[in-house]
Amino acid sequence: MPTISMFYGIIIRMYFFDNQQHSSPHIHVHYQDDSAIIELPSGVIIEGKLPKAKLKLVEAWVEIHKDELMADWQLAISGEPVFKIDPLK
Repeated sequence: MPTISMFYGIIIRMYFFDNQQHSSPHIHVHYQDDSAIIELPSGVIIEGKLPKAKLKLVEAWVEIHKDELMADWQLAISGEPVFKIDPLK
């Protein structure tokens, strides 16, 4: 479960071969005791929850990095290592 980015206490991960349970491209987002699975590139929560303010940050980050995220998704579903993506600044 590689961490692809971290910012403002938010950890973003993308799992290898993670297209069985959730067939659409997605990321796993963790913040303190909350977690969510967020669809790419839309930024819509598929499962779980995040505090509103943190969700807004993640949505902005997804919008900025959607091309990189989709490239990482292709690597991940092929079982290849994903690359890190710059945090939100």
